Amino acid sequence: MATFGMSTRLSRLGAASVLTAAAVAVPALLPATAAHADAATASAKALSVAASKKGSPYQYGAAGPNRFDCSGLTLYSFNKAGKKLPRTTGAQYNSTKHIAASSRQAGDLVFFHTGSSVYHVGIYAGSGKIWHAPKTGTRVRLEKIWTGSVWYGRVR
Repeated sequence: MATFGMSTRLSRLGAASVLTAAAVAVPALLPATAAHADAATASAKALSVAASKKGSPYQYGAAGPNRFDCSGLTLYSFNKAGKKLPRTTGAQYNSTKHIAASSRQAGDLVFFHTGSSVYHVGIYAGSGKIWHAPKTGTRVRLEKIWTGSVWYGRVR
């Protein structure tokens, strides 16, 4: 009976070694998958940072840590998550991977536009809501997306 117990432990150790080897080898074999996982982790962290700034006052041109405009909040949040974004809403739109609304995920950027001109950005929180710094006289908040005139971008 003792032999069976030892044999079972060795089998588990062997299985653990195989799983460890796979965890190390698979990202190297599939770099796109590893990069996607890294981007997803950064997006989740950026979303958490933006949420932590709830109630911070809007200030045009501000990028934190206590006051924000819309692109300042996204810049600050992604910077804290280890990702670089340009300063302005338009430049942020141009630096992201554009995605369809059906592909959006929490942590993606939501760009509000009129025609081809982007004028506002927030971080998608899921369930049709964003974290954003709306305008002068308001504070960072979670709000339902109020228009269909939006584009989505994923930070790489």
